[in-house]
Amino acid sequence: MWKSSTEISNSIFYPLKNWAEETSGNWNMLVGSGFVLVLLGVLLLYVYIKRIGKADERTNQIYLNSASIMLCGVVLFDLIFPKEYMWQIFFLFKYAFVFIAAGIYLAVRYKKELS
Repeated sequence: MWKSSTEISNSIFYPLKNWAEETSGNWNMLVGSGFVLVLLGVLLLYVYIKRIGKADERTNQIYLNSASIMLCGVVLFDLIFPKEYMWQIFFLFKYAFVFIAAGIYLAVRYKKELS
């Protein structure tokens, strides 16, 4: 009837594990795309932190909201991603998605303040 979170997680991510373990090229593609996403997220964060400006009363609230989005994302992905296999890859993707989400939040706030 009700499946546990590990059964749901395994049903979603086990095919990815099988695909990644077929060849070393698949594994390298997964690791490479993870690093590209991390770099994209860090770059997005850096650019919009620089554009928003130095810390003051206005920007501190924006930065705290961005940090809370990152924290919620880390907790959410810890619940979703499996911990029995490929945890290094999922660790990489977890932080890539969290950085991108926080960068998107900063970009939206920056665009909102311009208009």
